[in-house]
Amino acid sequence: MSSVTPLQTLEELLFGDSVLMRDVRDLVLRVAPSDASVLIIGETGTGKELVALGIHNCSSRSDGPFVPVNCGAIPAELLESELFGHEKGAFTGAIASRKGRFELAKGGTLFLDEIGDMPLDMQVKLLRVLQEKTFERVGSASSLKSDVRIIAATHQNLDELVASNRFRQDLYYRLDVFPIEMPPLRDRANDIPLLIRKMLLPFDPSEKFSVTDKAMAALQSYEWPGNVRELINLVERLSILLPGQKVDHRHLPNKYRGEEAEYPVPIESTMVNGQLIPDRGLNLREYLTSIEIQLILEALDRTNGVVTKAAALLQLQRTTLVEKMRKLDIQRD
Repeated sequence: MSSVTPLQTLEELLFGDSVLMRDVRDLVLRVAPSDASVLIIGETGTGKELVALGIHNCSSRSDGPFVPVNCGAIPAELLESELFGHEKGAFTGAIASRKGRFELAKGGTLFLDEIGDMPLDMQVKLLRVLQEKTFERVGSASSLKSDVRIIAATHQNLDELVASNRFRQDLYYRLDVFPIEMPPLRDRANDIPLLIRKMLLPFDPSEKFSVTDKAMAALQSYEWPGNVRELINLVERLSILLPGQKVDHRHLPNKYRGEEAEYPVPIESTMVNGQLIPDRGLNLREYLTSIEIQLILEALDRTNGVVTKAAALLQLQRTTLVEKMRKLDIQRD
């Protein structure tokens, strides 16, 4: 099921004051009253599911269910049963009848995320449902009426998939009635300060931090390949490393700081009157631990979570790094 709250307003779901985000909200409001199919295009982590939920919330189907399914996360052999359901005994392991997502979404919206990953044989079956408004559970000869609005999303270029015969052109035209493009975070960098403040709202006051102008400028210059999802992860990390403190440019992990500084500068390392230790003193054990955590996290980031490569980057034995990660409760993801 969805990880977002269906009762959120459109402004809460699609947060941002940039022209690009205002345009997205305007398109959502225009298409929501109809039952037209919508295709949401955008890079991974931009918030395509939030656009789909915004359309659902603003539509006449808002009282019905919002049912998401990730077409790329379900094995091809199980996708038909997941979408259309199955009868008891339809295949090995089908010990009871089960409703599919089309039935669960009755009267509401079915969100097909990563539609570009759907196998060709399933594309044919989905096209039939869109055309005839009926479907059958696996193992059943009885037709059920489809009463859902279809919203699809992808990070892939469907035109290229069609050209290479990996996506059906007729299904593409059925889904692409009203396209909406979700902009990448790098194209709306002015929204980053607002997004950080919004992300910090649920945090305990002791965990919240502020960001200096120089650090914010660095964040706004970064490319954000992981988009808003990557920003969420960074905010969570900084709340752990620098709770209640002011985050300076030098506190950011290397990749967010551009060309400056080869090594991260640890917590409270800004010199005051020529001193590294603040007047109130410093817990050396916690201070050094925070440096170690920051360096390990960055090494894992830069090596895509591959522990062996991260250990080499830190000039450690793999077993040593694994033990440090265990003691510091650091997960490779």
